[in-house]
Amino acid sequence: MADAGAGTVGRPDLSGGRLRHAEHVMGTVFSFDVPAGSAAALPGVLRWLHWVDATFSTYREDSDVSRYGRGEIELADCASELAEVLALCAEMAVLSGGYFTIRPGGGFDPSGLVKGWAVEHAAVMLREAGSPDHSVNGGGDVQCAGEAAPGRPWRIGIAHPLRPGTLATVVTGRDIAVATSGTSERGHHIIDPHTGRPPAALASITLVGAHLTTIDALATAAFAMGEHARDWTESLPACEAFAVTPGGGTWQTTGFQAFAAG
Repeated sequence: MADAGAGTVGRPDLSGGRLRHAEHVMGTVFSFDVPAGSAAALPGVLRWLHWVDATFSTYREDSDVSRYGRGEIELADCASELAEVLALCAEMAVLSGGYFTIRPGGGFDPSGLVKGWAVEHAAVMLREAGSPDHSVNGGGDVQCAGEAAPGRPWRIGIAHPLRPGTLATVVTGRDIAVATSGTSERGHHIIDPHTGRPPAALASITLVGAHLTTIDALATAAFAMGEHARDWTESLPACEAFAVTPGGGTWQTTGFQAFAAG
């Protein structure tokens, strides 16, 4: 079972016919669980993730994102993937009523979508290389393909934001994406763009769907919404939510039970 938000880095593990590997990249840990027969595809995926880091990092002065944000280069002079990401960000901004934004605090930062997009793309690269059953976990945001084992769905543990070392719930399913936004890992890093203040109505919110690119961005928007998140996530198609409130209470959308482990 993958524990969302957890990960260790070490030598690749090839036990049980599976390759398990963890990589430091994009300021977090990316963990992979793929069939051993697909191991040859992993180095290419890792190289691509490091390229994404070099291109999209807001912490690198020479990245395309930093240079574009400072107005030093035009979008046409950047990697084409930046235009793709910005188009997706614009879609998420509209869908969320502006709660998802590439200008948190006034600066230019599309990071709220980039990690989920990178995780999902890495999973697609593995599938195109012939891996039908795998998971990619980028700092707790997970894209799963197929099954964990024949007849056995993936199980993703969701860390409890108020009780370190414990799980709030366990999500299970096949071909699913899971993303969590909250304060337990990075503190109050999400801002409600309509008020300019950190939202206080949720301790964490987890979204489940098919595509991590959108699920991750929508989780960020839902957390920023605070008390409005429940009705909004209930209205989203092909998306379910589970939330923990600052007082330790929980709520979930009506379809979330289909993904809850028994």
